[in-house]
Amino acid sequence: VQLVESGGGVVQPGGSLRLSCAASGFTFSSYDMGWFRQAPGKEREFVAAISWSGGSSTYYANSVKGRFSISRENAKNTVYLQMNSLKPEDTAVYYCAAPKYRLTNYYRPGDYDYWGQGTQVTVSS
Repeated sequence: VQLVESGGGVVQPGGSLRLSCAASGFTFSSYDMGWFRQAPGKEREFVAAISWSGGSSTYYANSVKGRFSISRENAKNTVYLQMNSLKPEDTAVYYCAAPKYRLTNYYRPGDYDYWGQGTQVTVSS
């Protein structure tokens, strides 16, 4: 299993970025997927998740609800995180993750088994 994130960078407050996570080594369309982030000195925290069935089965942290959007494109084995109205407190390394088994709780990092290497997002003027 391999997960490779891309799309991070430096953006001004109020700006937008779209992160991508390319997956390989498993049947992507059958798996739930999640995005997490970790800021310096803080624990890794849940950002968003999408069920294997996609559609309206999406979940968000309260801190990003209404600003971030998760989606998946099974034909490309890719999950996306569209981030709008970015704030300095969104600065972190962002990771995509996948569980071995379908989830009943999408919010806990410990329930995910496979992780990408992360991509840095910096929101600064």
